Amino acid sequence: MVVTILSRSHADRNVYPSAGVLFVHVLEREHFKGEFPPYPKPGDSSNDPITFNTNLMGYPDRPGWLRYIQRTSHSDGVLYGSPTAEHVGKATIIEITAYNRRTFETARHNLVINIMSTEEYPLPYQAEFFIKNMNVEEMLASEVLGDFLGAVKNVWQPERLNAINITSALDRGGRVPLPINNLKEGVYVMVGADVQFSSCLREVENPHNQLRCSQEMEPVISCDKKFRAQFDIDWCKINLVDITKVVMIHSNRPDPGTGVLPDIGEYNPPSESLKSRDFFADFLITLAVPSAVAMVLFTILGYSMCCRREGVDKRNMQTPDIQLVHHSSIQKSTKELRSMSKNREISWPLSTLPVFSQSGEVVPPIHPDNYETTSEILFYKWTPHLTAIQCNWFNDTFN
Repeated sequence: MVVTILSRSHADRNVYPSAGVLFVHVLEREHFKGEFPPYPKPGDSSNDPITFNTNLMGYPDRPGWLRYIQRTSHSDGVLYGSPTAEHVGKATIIEITAYNRRTFETARHNLVINIMSTEEYPLPYQAEFFIKNMNVEEMLASEVLGDFLGAVKNVWQPERLNAINITSALDRGGRVPLPINNLKEGVYVMVGADVQFSSCLREVENPHNQLRCSQEMEPVISCDKKFRAQFDIDWCKINLVDITKVVMIHSNRPDPGTGVLPDIGEYNPPSESLKSRDFFADFLITLAVPSAVAMVLFTILGYSMCCRREGVDKRNMQTPDIQLVHHSSIQKSTKELRSMSKNREISWPLSTLPVFSQSGEVVPPIHPDNYETTSEILFYKWTPHLTAIQCNWFNDTFN
């Protein structure tokens, strides 16, 4: 049983849905167009964009069991949900506000929902199907939902069959589909019946189909062809619940109380006169002490770098003469090479004339275009002014 109510009159409306049965209320744009002024030019077709806002009277939102959907401002809005037994006997007043997005005018109506009890609530056997090729507003249409219930009744063969609830896959953590290939969000549809589940519905529970579902393969269901023409059902997500075997757990909730805070007397604010505070000690701690420590460290560092230097004279006094002569000769040779690099066309000094290793014959200086390509082994001629260290170096190198 599906309660579908269309808004046809401008006055407040009373509806009487049953607990445990899907309730659907369509907000038709055509009904509210008469509330707004027509187009300024006569003969123009009126297609104003209209959106709806619904809320429980005196509250900013709707009751928890009631949902609302409207895809675009040029489509109808739909209120839908499944009231439970705890809402029976309580009149729920829903304020419906229509907004004309062209003229920015509004129209408001009230919908009074009187939830009735039923002997069939709740139906003991409930099955939830996931339909992949439908959006929730498409499934809420009475013709489509009636076709689905007819297919389920043909497979299940119950005496009583009701649609209990419809939920979008997005409300279950699903992802928004890409806008390609006419992909849909998917819808969960729960139905209830008064007889045991048919053998076709239980085929998904056999080990072979469970293995196929674990491998992300479609299970083999014999009655799938009765749905396939219009509804693409994901049989791996079907959920069969026998509420006669469900163990109800009642927890002892704490007493919420009256919601009124106990009387603890009048509020006594602090005095406006505050005592003055001396911040000089805080200044010394935060600024003077770190500055003093920094000055001490700077003094120690300056003394170590400037006052503890030995000097060149003291260094020469503690250095052996042979090392000083060696160092002086290296400096002279370095200066000579630097002066030679400034002008390569001048004659080479005698100390750099090459000699043959066997004959000892002196040859004129060779100035090849590329010094790096020569393959001859050259040795420097010994001169009388070489020190004893240089002689030992030549002996160790060439012997």
